Amino acid sequence: MPELFTVAPPHLALQTLLDHLPREVHTETIATASALDRVLAESPIAAGPLPSFARSTMDGYAVRAADTFGATESLPAYLTVIGESPMGRAPTIELRSGQALIIHTGGMLPIGADAVVQIERTQTSTATEIEVMRAVAPGENVLQIGEDVKPGDQLLPIGHRLRPQDLGGLMAMGITRVVVAQRPRVGVLATGDEVIDPQADPQPGQVRDVNTDTISGIIDRAGGIPQSGGIIRDNFDALYAAAKRMIDQSEALVLSAGSSVSVRDMTSDVIEKLGKPGVLVHGVSIKPGKPTILAVCDGKPVFGLPGNPVSAMVVGDLFITPTLWHMQGCDRPPVQHTVKARLSHNIASVPGRVDYIQVKLIERDGEWWAEPVFGKSNLIYTLVKSDGMMIIPIDANGVQAGEIVDVKMF
Repeated sequence: MPELFTVAPPHLALQTLLDHLPREVHTETIATASALDRVLAESPIAAGPLPSFARSTMDGYAVRAADTFGATESLPAYLTVIGESPMGRAPTIELRSGQALIIHTGGMLPIGADAVVQIERTQTSTATEIEVMRAVAPGENVLQIGEDVKPGDQLLPIGHRLRPQDLGGLMAMGITRVVVAQRPRVGVLATGDEVIDPQADPQPGQVRDVNTDTISGIIDRAGGIPQSGGIIRDNFDALYAAAKRMIDQSEALVLSAGSSVSVRDMTSDVIEKLGKPGVLVHGVSIKPGKPTILAVCDGKPVFGLPGNPVSAMVVGDLFITPTLWHMQGCDRPPVQHTVKARLSHNIASVPGRVDYIQVKLIERDGEWWAEPVFGKSNLIYTLVKSDGMMIIPIDANGVQAGEIVDVKMF
């Protein structure tokens, strides 16, 4: 009779894996424009201030604030307009008491001005004179030099994943190249005598390989570079040769469909032969995905995933994703978007394991409802038809219909 699994809680299984991985991060320098979602390996430092000159945040008039003190609609301040601040150039006019200069949003303040009166707070009395109907304070409607960034500021920390706004912030400082963590290459092997290439026509008993592309998508989203090693038959020598080839040319390895009870000894033996310390976890207290293998072979993580697509997706999200961000030096991986919804059906569970249930979101009377997409874990279209997954905690007996649940969106 097959040996039973000794399962580990998912958070402890992940921590066990990460504790055995080296913290060394390999780096490269790339163009900032191409660095979206990359992880910083060096912190960029501001060479100068931002803004580099005092500029207006409004269309209006550059003024000396003291000239507007006490101004009201019934008793306005009268100022002489002496010209206009040119966009993209420094004004050559120096502002004196009782004077104003036309200025546009983003325009540079002239010497002598310390505030901007919004154009809506003024009216023209003559061709060269305006009435200011509300006082402004020094610095009002003005971005000061260094208000956003000061010279020597750390712009972003090491380990930060670059977002669209971060790219804009770096460009504003003239930082057009950044040092980032290299994207880890991840070998992906599908296994099984019944698995064939998706381009082939299945014969009776055969199935197309769906996990390679599913797993590759997970790897790509987590900053890795997926590298397919093809489909390997259920043969120890063939699997070891392919796994050795892939791990030698990658920083991590994923074996799909080689972790179930029927073939786990062969898969475990292959992984043990790849390097030390070898298998760390075989069996995680989750459904689906219980027979997962987590290993480290000579400093490289190795994942043995169940062949069922739903199981592979759950395990990939739980273990592959955080591991790849960890390898890039990112301690705070992207937070998965969640939606609160009301559960439409009772869902039973067993204390001692974490259950992942595929759900579809349906709007009813302005409220989101989570409708379970029932199906066995080898049915890929239970995932395709789902919007996300709800989680039943390890100590729960289930969730009742009508309860509010968190749905992790795909």
